[in-house]
Amino acid sequence: MGVLSLIMAYLLGSISTSYIVGKVARGVDIRNFGSGNAGATNTLRVLGWKMAVIVLLGDIIKGILAIAFASMITSGSPAYVSHIYMALAGLLAILGHNWPVFFQFRGGKGVATTIGVLAVLSFMPALYAGLLAIVVILLTRYVSLGSLVFITFTFIFQFFMHIPATYIWITLIIGILVFWRHRENIDRLLHGKENRIFSR
Repeated sequence: MGVLSLIMAYLLGSISTSYIVGKVARGVDIRNFGSGNAGATNTLRVLGWKMAVIVLLGDIIKGILAIAFASMITSGSPAYVSHIYMALAGLLAILGHNWPVFFQFRGGKGVATTIGVLAVLSFMPALYAGLLAIVVILLTRYVSLGSLVFITFTFIFQFFMHIPATYIWITLIIGILVFWRHRENIDRLLHGKENRIFSR
């Protein structure tokens, strides 16, 4: 049954909120506009903040639901087993978002879904890191930088808040994935060419 929860997590992650919103709201494939990324930031640039909020919330909820389902399926198992399946379900939801089976494996960068996942697995570290990331975004208007700050400091804060080791390890794996997906953004940040939000 635990394997079923992992399959469900990937399929949940594969529901591309930005693609659906783009098609319903404007009849467009969001991946063909702006940065080509199927996520909330590109939705903000292409479709406006209202649609971006819907996409953001939808992508966060995917991560939450994936872990909730894994938790329900493994509720009768030992705690460490449940932790493993919940952690893996979170990772599979992010992988589904990045490479969605329903949409030719062309997805986003997984940050919003990561927020949902880490909010469940380690709420307080994710909360503190999220607040720090918001400050960074407000000061710099670089969403990519805020995303990298979020995943980095969630991982750091976990060490001081008695988070299960399984969740710390999965956060490390997710962090590596997030940095890899943002490799072009990192290059642009280093060269001062990264796009800012709310700029022409």
